[in-house]
Amino acid sequence: MLASLRNVSKVFTNPRSGKGLVALNDVSLEVGQGDFLCLIGPSGCGKSTTLNLLAGFELPSDGEVVFKGGPITGPSPERGVVFQEFSLYPWMNVLQNVAFSVRKARKEDREEIARKHLGMVGLLDFAHAMPNELSGGMKQRVAIARTLAMDPDLLLMDEPFGSLDEQTRRKLDNEVLSLWEGQRKTVVFVTHSIEEALMLGTRVVLMSASPGRINREWRIDFPWPRDPLSPEMTALKKDIVKSLQVCSCANGAPKGGFIAIEGMIE
Repeated sequence: MLASLRNVSKVFTNPRSGKGLVALNDVSLEVGQGDFLCLIGPSGCGKSTTLNLLAGFELPSDGEVVFKGGPITGPSPERGVVFQEFSLYPWMNVLQNVAFSVRKARKEDREEIARKHLGMVGLLDFAHAMPNELSGGMKQRVAIARTLAMDPDLLLMDEPFGSLDEQTRRKLDNEVLSLWEGQRKTVVFVTHSIEEALMLGTRVVLMSASPGRINREWRIDFPWPRDPLSPEMTALKKDIVKSLQVCSCANGAPKGGFIAIEGMIE
């Protein structure tokens, strides 16, 4: 097992009122080597908090977060993160942005490593472009190349394509899947889209809110490329939508009301 959360709870305390918000309650989750694990669930269910704990940006209030057999006590280049915001250095060109992430390599090797990973995401021809000259999708490709150039064992992706248009999002989904199939990095991928999770993941984990906890898990054994309209995928999607509706209603949505779920089908 590469990483795991063991009976983890996370409480955020308001410094003014002293009151605590329970973001996660007794969450246990195992991430195996080579998994492409997709976390889905309603807003506020703790998906990003779970990712931040695995990244080492947050520490648990209770329980233990483990990586390679030892406790996670802070960030590490062995666990790379791709955020929804592109987070590129605006004063550096594309090549410099990627090369900056491989500071552990010898100086003479950094540019070669950066060029290799820009080639992997199809941006080698834009190596000397500045971030403000790139589209949103291109910026996110640079962010992915920068993280992969660190050669992390665990790749954490927090709604990386959530702000992009649907066409660009699908294209980048396919590129990430191709990279994963080629390298078999272990991936934890947060998304609001059921269809995106089903098209990418080997596992789909549904979280519920108030407080955040694991609700249900599906193992996806269908080969790639996957057809979202196949009877098997349609049936699985309906099952996930039903479970998401149930957990949303249980956490405050009116039973007779409409619950907006991306990827929902009638």
